[in-house]
Amino acid sequence: MSVRVSEGVVTRPRLGELLGLAWPIVVQRSAQVVIGTTDAILVARLGEAALGAASAGGHNAFALFILPMGTVFIVSSFAAQLFGKGDLPGARRYAFYGLAVAALAQVLCVAAIPAIPAVLSTMSYPVEVAELMADYLVLRLLSGGPAVGLEALGNYYAGLKNVKLPMMAQLFAMVLNIGLDFVLIFGELGAPAMGVRGAAMASSIATTLAFLLLLGCFFKGVGIPEGGTLKTKLRMREMVALLRFGVPSGLNWFIEFAAFIGFINLVVASLGKSELAAMLAVFQINSVSFMPAFGLTSAGAIFVGQAIGAGKKDDVGRTVRLTLGATATWQGAVGLLYLLIPSVLLAPFVEDDGTAFLAAGMVVLRLSATWQLFDAVVNTFAEALRAAGDTAFCSIARGLVAWIFFFPGAWITVRHFGGREVSATLWLVAYMAGLALVLWWRFRTGKWRALEMTEPQPV
Repeated sequence: MSVRVSEGVVTRPRLGELLGLAWPIVVQRSAQVVIGTTDAILVARLGEAALGAASAGGHNAFALFILPMGTVFIVSSFAAQLFGKGDLPGARRYAFYGLAVAALAQVLCVAAIPAIPAVLSTMSYPVEVAELMADYLVLRLLSGGPAVGLEALGNYYAGLKNVKLPMMAQLFAMVLNIGLDFVLIFGELGAPAMGVRGAAMASSIATTLAFLLLLGCFFKGVGIPEGGTLKTKLRMREMVALLRFGVPSGLNWFIEFAAFIGFINLVVASLGKSELAAMLAVFQINSVSFMPAFGLTSAGAIFVGQAIGAGKKDDVGRTVRLTLGATATWQGAVGLLYLLIPSVLLAPFVEDDGTAFLAAGMVVLRLSATWQLFDAVVNTFAEALRAAGDTAFCSIARGLVAWIFFFPGAWITVRHFGGREVSATLWLVAYMAGLALVLWWRFRTGKWRALEMTEPQPV
């Protein structure tokens, strides 16, 4: 039974309400991944080196974006809790704090550009892949600030349960990116054929224009409930609160993704060009199939935040169970597809003689089916804990499991005992299983109930 405490605030959603809030987030997140996947599929026509450079370059760029992006994810938690309290001007202030983080991210991304060749030279990539990736990263980093800003505004609107406007902005970016990919990668419509650099430029242009579009809507008050655009002064203590809860949230993603990037750069890269391309293609497929699950858990987190803001913490457990059931159903179905039709899913990435690539990719994709349900547990409880403000524990837990258990195990197995792609993938499965257990236990302890993210409303 759905429980409403005020206009638009739901503390115990039904499945239909969860799915209704989730589907625009699913479309939005899937559109984000389509950008990277389109880059990979199109540059695959240029050879395995180009595919490796674009795929790994996209992951490495995201590794630099993920800390500020993870930090502004917390804007959704603040906005949802303040929406639950009926404080719309307060929710709007946190959007501005998120934009401030985006501005800082842009400065840091530009400052990092000169160091790209030196950093790549310390890794295990083939020379041709490293050179192409350096060109790719220079252009992608130019849009770091817009990428973070788009995330900040999207989370603000999501906290207010307006998930369709961020979805439209991301769809605009996706369509524009696909069109620019064809023009800039292959030199259509009179443009020069830029190859891997064209894929990076297309992504940067599309992301920047989508951000400017959503920013214009924000300043015009488009898609904001009545009362949400009231003028209010920004408050330093609220900016500190955003950083207090947001930085651990960003570290939560950054620490895990850093381990993942280290896994790609230092473990997977040493397996050979075909194996590297195969595993990166599998990661691209997983990133697409993961986005519906992430949309469901994000929607669940919005309802969790509203319940906490409305003083209905006892309703949170039911929402989490509902979210877990829906997410596990989706990811279980994805796992079955990985087992049954791996060659079909890998076909878009195969070019010319892809025998070695396809052989390695089918094995890895089938093995990745085994972590799908663990992934559902991880993301359901991680998002619920984030909505409650329990970001510091999640950050520490991911760091310990990733860097004490997963990365050293994969490194030793592959680099010192001759393990191949099967061994590397099994370590990913073990990582997901361990993290799922830790986050489930944390939620069960109920420590999140004692956390207060926002100030009490004056009577």
